[in-house]
Amino acid sequence: MRYFLEFSYAGTNYHGWQRQPNAISVQEVLEKALSTLLKETTPLLAAGRTDTGVHARQMFAHFDGDLSQETFQQLVHHLNQFLPQDIVIHSLREVKADTHARFDALSRSYEYHIALGKTPFGNSMHYRINQPLDEDLMNQAAALLLEYEDFECFSKSRTDVKTFLCDISYAHWSKTKNGYIFTITANRFLRNMVRAIVGTLIEIGLKKKEIEDLRNIIKSKSRSKAGFSVPAQGLFLTRIDYPISIYK
Repeated sequence: MRYFLEFSYAGTNYHGWQRQPNAISVQEVLEKALSTLLKETTPLLAAGRTDTGVHARQMFAHFDGDLSQETFQQLVHHLNQFLPQDIVIHSLREVKADTHARFDALSRSYEYHIALGKTPFGNSMHYRINQPLDEDLMNQAAALLLEYEDFECFSKSRTDVKTFLCDISYAHWSKTKNGYIFTITANRFLRNMVRAIVGTLIEIGLKKKEIEDLRNIIKSKSRSKAGFSVPAQGLFLTRIDYPISIYK
């Protein structure tokens, strides 16, 4: 049988989702807990991989197994007792045998959190800046993203992806009491894409770049022409949508 785990994690203490040879990852910790409880090696395949320090409010991963009814009903509770405080399991659902956590996802949403000035809560969940941003300019620029499909200019250099095409369906800045949140939804994202987009939009918000510069950056397909990559700690994977048909 194939199962979907839904979980969340704070990425501060991990070198991303994916297993690393010489660093601790969320995948390693979660697979170890699951394999221990099920008494057999149980690999997990997630909806995507988050980079070092990036957080996930909603992540999914699938695994195969033959769980008894009792094990199925108690596994979420037992995993949460076994796992560290910064990884939390929310649900376990049975899915169709050919369901794939990565390839069957319809869309993914991210948020990037910015704090204006000093806060008493540390910097592990946001990026701190000390200058106000022009929210209207940033939203005008964000709206332009929906007009394009090729985002090679925002991709990590020397990547092995076969296509840079992404369908962005939503991109918007909102003001909070102490800063800003940028929300973006697409069918897929390139490595470092959201952080590079945010850095570029911040430069527009600081009036270091103009809105029309964004069009030229996208058309150039050159990472060196885009803005800086904001730090990982402000980035949250917040939502992954799947078709209802995957569930049994």
